[in-house]
Amino acid sequence: MRYVPITQADKAAMLREIGVGSTEELFAANIPAEVRLNRPLNLPPALTEMELLAHLRELAAQNAHTGEYACFLGGGAYDHYVPAAVDAVIRRGEFLTAYTPYQPEISQGVLQAIYEYQSLMCELTGMDLSNASMYDGASALAEAAGMVVNQTGRSKLLVARSVSPLYRRVVQTYMHGIGVELIEVPLDGVTLDLNRLEALMTEEVGGLLLQMPNYLGYLEQVREIEALVHAKNGLFVVAVDPISLGLLEAPGNYGADIVVAEGQGLGVPLSYGGPYLGVLATRDRFARRMPGRIAGATVDTRGQRGFVLTMQAREQHIRREKATSNICTNQALIALAATVYLALVGKEGLREVANLSLQKAHYAAQQIARLPGWRLAGDAPFFKEFTVLAPAAAAEVSRRLVDRKILGGLDVGADYPELLGGAAGSAGGPAAALSFAVTEKRTRAEIDRLVAALGEVK
Repeated sequence: MRYVPITQADKAAMLREIGVGSTEELFAANIPAEVRLNRPLNLPPALTEMELLAHLRELAAQNAHTGEYACFLGGGAYDHYVPAAVDAVIRRGEFLTAYTPYQPEISQGVLQAIYEYQSLMCELTGMDLSNASMYDGASALAEAAGMVVNQTGRSKLLVARSVSPLYRRVVQTYMHGIGVELIEVPLDGVTLDLNRLEALMTEEVGGLLLQMPNYLGYLEQVREIEALVHAKNGLFVVAVDPISLGLLEAPGNYGADIVVAEGQGLGVPLSYGGPYLGVLATRDRFARRMPGRIAGATVDTRGQRGFVLTMQAREQHIRREKATSNICTNQALIALAATVYLALVGKEGLREVANLSLQKAHYAAQQIARLPGWRLAGDAPFFKEFTVLAPAAAAEVSRRLVDRKILGGLDVGADYPELLGGAAGSAGGPAAALSFAVTEKRTRAEIDRLVAALGEVK
């Protein structure tokens, strides 16, 4: 819908109708004079529609994008292929402009889409229940942390240092507000230190937040970790890469109590950080602790199948003190994109996407590790993302890659100085720790071009 400005005559008529003489008079009672701008805005002259579109194209052309650059960046957002049908479906008016489905009798299509999404998330994660989505992976993990505290009544919570630093910050913000002590479990190399976990996991601790694969790309020893957490009656929360579940075992099968994920890789393009999709799934027994809403299937008075909002344990619907969370919306349109994506690729397609990502990532890692001065940060198994120790500063590596139309080398050394021996470049050690992500979209030629560019870095 295009913006249609009002005329001065329209403005005068509206002011006259409400009984004031000017816009300044309208604001005088509520906005102090000292904070008002008493001059025109410093804006350039107005443009015509054609001029404005041309200007926007010029601005857009200044951005580097994955259609022009080979993207090896990861850290939570990945350049997976998005089938054309995904966009075609979610742009249909009944989905794109639909409001929250409070009235099931006129929202059957949206409710069914949410129901199908929940069903797919349960099948993917091996859990009993899924809510109707969260904002993103970070908020989903923070909400899961709140579930652990509410369920166990314990005032301490463990979080693996191998969890994304950005996710940990969001969790810290949530937990600070409710007085929960968040305790970080350190690394042993590139994965969680099991000995420290055993020592820290006491009867006062509600549970553990883990990422699998972790932020550095490596696979954690989830069965050993699960046993240590449940030995103290804690809850085990796992944040996963949903694409990895095409090959890796579902978290429900190795004892996870709550599973969260960033669903961006499931048919959602890279888009300056959002909108993305937060996945949250759990066991039946935690249903009343789960934030958001659940869409369920039912039968109407005529015996026909229908869909309704089955549970809405949020503060807009029940007494605030009874609410599980104050999160007030969901990413239904993005959840629909994930639903369409999974329906299109199916089980075999998801397995193929995961396998291609894994094989290409391992080829890239092998080639990079052969370069003089470069080596893998650890020998633990990894999926599509891995961390390497580099002989040059992260900014220098990034500059050289961008010059060759490559996006890659996420600087993880800034958040994990222990990978560099505590200080970058100290005592002849590595100058940087960089992570690379390789999806099914990357070609052998692009990987070889990346390796060649890194080989020029001294």
